[in-house]
Amino acid sequence: MTPCLVVSCPSFIPTSPTTHMVPAFYLCCSEMISKWENNIASTEGSCEVDVWPYLQTLTSDVISRAAFGSSYEDGRKIFKLQKELLVLILQTLSTVYIPGATFLPTKRNRRMKEIDKEIHAILRVMIDKRMKAMKEGETSKDDLLGILLESNLKEIEQHGYNRKDGMAIEEVIEECKLFYIVGQETTAILLVWTMILLGRHQNWQQRAREEVLQVFGSDKPNFDGLNHLKIVTMILYEVLRLYPPLVRMKRVVHGDMKLGGITLPEGVVVSLQVMLLHYDHEIWGDDVKEFKPERFAEGVSKATKNNQPSFFPFSSGPRVCIGQNFSMLEAKMAIATILQQFSFELSPSYTHAPFTMGTLQPQYGAHLILHKL
Repeated sequence: MTPCLVVSCPSFIPTSPTTHMVPAFYLCCSEMISKWENNIASTEGSCEVDVWPYLQTLTSDVISRAAFGSSYEDGRKIFKLQKELLVLILQTLSTVYIPGATFLPTKRNRRMKEIDKEIHAILRVMIDKRMKAMKEGETSKDDLLGILLESNLKEIEQHGYNRKDGMAIEEVIEECKLFYIVGQETTAILLVWTMILLGRHQNWQQRAREEVLQVFGSDKPNFDGLNHLKIVTMILYEVLRLYPPLVRMKRVVHGDMKLGGITLPEGVVVSLQVMLLHYDHEIWGDDVKEFKPERFAEGVSKATKNNQPSFFPFSSGPRVCIGQNFSMLEAKMAIATILQQFSFELSPSYTHAPFTMGTLQPQYGAHLILHKL
């Protein structure tokens, strides 16, 4: 998961099961690296690659393995269905709004309902199997679905099911659908903009590689080492500032409140414009549009002028994204394994065209020239 939509999840969902996920991260990264090496093998040590589709496949494989464990293939099927569903939803949003049009039996509406039912059915079978196994005394699996179900079951056993302490199976299904699509898409976007910016700023790519080699050498990256990658973390934060996967977030006011000198009544929807905050000269300085990871050398809290809290790629406060740690660790693993094997630069065919299609994506892909080290 990742920098992502903030999920209104119960407080009992654990936010740091990432230690168990590192092997899945590495396995998926290794598979992507192997594909790139095969591309280079037929050339003279370098080749041009559009890394965007590869990074999308990487993060979908990661969330499939990490979320559903042994049901990995079912997870991949869910991803393909949700990706198709997202395209159909965006097509609907881009058309002229007609009240009641979503209830008409059009080809698009019928397909959207079919996809939703199929995803629901796959998840229902997976969850029912897990619940049955857990009730029969089997140990829950160390994947996100297992952790979610185990935590939910414990809360229900302790307090009895109610809206506050437990989730119905239908709610668990909705949470699975949400962390799957959001966790995949936004982490892929973080990685693609990171590679584009490191391809453009060779000095920072070299500094990051030196750090990775100093910490790991040619060894497999591990959990402890990933958490000690200071330069890589600075780079990822600066990428999230310049190219936040979600350019705005929304919150519903659940009770009358005052925000500064403004009174907000219950029911009002507040939109947080992340991109505007991240590009505010008064907050970040006159170099706000420049790629300068050193802003985060002393952490997020001291990155802005006057230490103003204005960095919100994962939101903040009690509704901070529950996948923040997951996303950052996955991104560090991917960047570390790539830097161990390749140097890269922007291809002359690369066109810089960020555009918003739900998330902030590279419209014409990310064409880079990879060099095998």
